[in-house]
Amino acid sequence: MQIRLYWKKKFFSNIYNIFSNEQQVGKLRDKAFSVTSNGDLFGKEFTFKTKGIFKQHTEIIDNSENKVIGNISYNSWMTKATISINQKNTYWKYDNVWNTKWRIFNTEGIEIKYEGSYSRGQIETNTDDPLLILTGLYVTNYYWQITTAVMVAVFTPILSSAVR
Repeated sequence: MQIRLYWKKKFFSNIYNIFSNEQQVGKLRDKAFSVTSNGDLFGKEFTFKTKGIFKQHTEIIDNSENKVIGNISYNSWMTKATISINQKNTYWKYDNVWNTKWRIFNTEGIEIKYEGSYSRGQIETNTDDPLLILTGLYVTNYYWQITTAVMVAVFTPILSSAVR
């Protein structure tokens, strides 16, 4: 079974709207400067809550049970992540140097391919697991936010000294 989805996000919006054909089937809502994001897909709702300062990880909460069901661990180079849900590992990684293609996969044959940018993209998957599909988009958004924060921290002093 192959499923094709796509998402859209307006430039200053914090919501990824997810579509199948022309029908909205879910969304991922990120709160600016918050450690919590909420997502829903195919009627299932989840919360992603990031913890830690230097070595961050994200708890995955099933909102129907209000229970932590998984965890996301990030690597230092912001190119990979391990998703552990109910003691099963699934992996996230970028597939190209421009970070416009990434995927989720595991040893059981699940493969979810993503392609896109900050504002739009598509998802091809051989599973209808809403949590895994949302997690792939969440991890990418997490890395994009970290990269943006680093760039602001680096370039703000440079730009302010150039203006003087």
